[in-house]
Parts: sequence; structure tokens; C-alpha cells
Amino acid sequence: MRIGELARRSGVSERSLRYYEQQGLLRAERTPGGHRDYGEWAVDRVIRVQALYAAGLNSKTIARLLPCMRDADGGPNEFATAQLVNELIGERDRINRVIADLTRSRDVLDEAIETASVGLNAPQIPTPTP
Repeated sequence: MRIGELARRSGVSERSLRYYEQQGLLRAERTPGGHRDYGEWAVDRVIRVQALYAAGLNSKTIARLLPCMRDADGGPNEFATAQLVNELIGERDRINRVIADLTRSRDVLDEAIETASVGLNAPQIPTPTP
């Protein structure tokens, strides 16, 4: 599939796809005319890259991690190292700290909303569920 089709199917801009290719996160074959040509696997790869970026990983870490992840067919990898596993554990711990900090901030805000609402004739603001 061409880059425009991959962008449409993955929800990622063509510019981002070119960047992913420059960073070694995505590869494309070239048509005789020089156009990028991606296989069906590329949609899953781009979605996975997006999820890893959303988790706070940088492109260098993602490039090292992608070969270690199971393919869409569930096939195993052979590229994991103890160092990479330790780095990923560190990233997971960092994400858990961010989640805990955000939870504390939300709790403080909920308390402020509840305190500020006392005595007002405004409807009670429901507490969102996580």
C-alpha cells in the first residue's frame, strides 16, 4: 500500500510515517517509480509505534524495542537483551509514578470542587470514574 493509504488506515500523518522511516521504526519497499510501498503488516506496526510513543518512550528506545516484540501472528522474538528489559522496567516504573502523581492531583482537585460547592445552589458535580 502507498503512504497515503497507510496514513488513512493508521490515523497517522504521512509526515509522521516518513519520520518513522528515518528513525528506523518503519520500512518500505520502493516501487520502480520510487514510491514507498508498505505491506499489510505496516498498519499494526504504526499503531504499535503510536502506543509506545504515548507511553512516553523515545524513538531510539522504540527502535531497539520493536524487534523484541511479538509479531501480529504471535511469533516470538529473538532480540531481547537484559539491558533492554531493565530499561523497559524503568520506563514502566516512570509511567506508574506519573499515574500516581496524576491520581493525587485529581484527588486534590476533587476535594477543592467539593469544598467550593458547599452551600452553593449549583447542582452537585459528579465525580468521574477512572
